[in-house]
Amino acid sequence: MIRVVLYLLLAIILITFLRMVIGGFTRAVSNLAGLSGERDRTSARGQREGSEQLKRDPVCGIYVAPSASVTKEVRGKTIYFCSEECRDKYGEG
Repeated sequence: MIRVVLYLLLAIILITFLRMVIGGFTRAVSNLAGLSGERDRTSARGQREGSEQLKRDPVCGIYVAPSASVTKEVRGKTIYFCSEECRDKYGEG
């Protein structure tokens, strides 16, 4: 019984060690191939494009980008809508 427990413990330690070695090897190969730099450029591009905060349409609840929305000024505040229909419904209510 003790032998089985020791074998299981040894197997767990061996698997953990192999995962560390394989993970380090994979990172080293991707760094040499320049894949990590590509990932960094992609994430920076995504942050730049995603820097525009989405605004919530108060009528239907859809989130829209300010550059693609229909706007209306109410008491000096800009309100963003997904469509002209939502903008007109907001004015009625």
